[in-house]
Amino acid sequence: MHVLITSDTVGGVWTYTQELVAGLIHAGHRVTLVSFGKLPLPHQTAWMHPLPRLDYRPTEYRLEWMEVADKDIEESKRYLELLVREVQPDVLHFSQYCYGDIPVEIPKIIVAHSDVVSWWVAVHGKEPDDSPWIRRYREMVSSGLRGADIVVAPSQGMLNAVTEHYSCPAARAVIHNGRSAAEFNPDVPKDDFVLSVGRLWDAAKQVSLLLKGHHGAEVRIVGWEQEPGREGAANTLQIPANVQLLGPRSQAELCELYSHAGIYAATSRYEPFGLSPLEAALSGCALVLNDNPVFHELWGNSGIYFTKNDAADLARVIAELRNTPQTRREYADRAYQTAREKFTATRMVEQYEKIYQEVTSPARVV
Repeated sequence: MHVLITSDTVGGVWTYTQELVAGLIHAGHRVTLVSFGKLPLPHQTAWMHPLPRLDYRPTEYRLEWMEVADKDIEESKRYLELLVREVQPDVLHFSQYCYGDIPVEIPKIIVAHSDVVSWWVAVHGKEPDDSPWIRRYREMVSSGLRGADIVVAPSQGMLNAVTEHYSCPAARAVIHNGRSAAEFNPDVPKDDFVLSVGRLWDAAKQVSLLLKGHHGAEVRIVGWEQEPGREGAANTLQIPANVQLLGPRSQAELCELYSHAGIYAATSRYEPFGLSPLEAALSGCALVLNDNPVFHELWGNSGIYFTKNDAADLARVIAELRNTPQTRREYADRAYQTAREKFTATRMVEQYEKIYQEVTSPARVV
């Protein structure tokens, strides 16, 4: 089967894409991959080199959640229409909502990785004001979802959020994201530091909670410090002496950090899935998780939770794990087993293959 997949290079969707594309090609499928946003750095495309059945088309079109993206979206839709005619795929797998309504007679899958409205509700406690931009965004997402044959989300919580705010196709599915365990090393002796991965500027990730607590632990934070398009803005956050901001890191560098970290802090108040906690779990880290519904859905009693959005309680839980190494090891073992049982790349790829077969079946009801 020939699958055309869209992605972006800005966040975790690129890691998801890497696992999915590699798995599909190793299973004998052909993939045309189109990326939007920034052009990828060399380390972001190194995984493609041994994949001869991959046709990669990088672009710099702005992403649909960016406020000044209307022109880019229209141009990228035309680009995709022409590309579909050129390569003639069997199925379209979109990681953006806006392409669901392009006028082509090929089955379309939309994956709901995230969403501006549900993000806003999680961060601000209410839906965004009805500005011209948010109105256009809602209309664009709704139109794309109406054009899809099925919508997929990485968690039930994310699927519920999308169906709450928009009209969705009757066909819906949850497919958990997955990672290849062989990429990570859980057997390295652990050092006494806390790791977290998240965009410093993102109020939903709120890694800033780690800047406030008095836990005494060494903390290392990986991720962009400034929002794309605002790289020149001054950083006003006060960084304590025990916190290191490491900036963005390659996957290899991240794997090394995971392998040495004893504790991973997942501070997000909004998280449709969370690949970083999964990668940390596969590396033998104990998971300290914000008390949000998606983390409970995915990790159950495999993680230890702190009171929702509470920096002081986060500090308390971190201190508790640091002071009781046996408890830390028990939680690390639980998280590792859950990751190996529920969130493998192989399982994810097989579930998408099933969806592809269903939407391309001649017996499918249109």
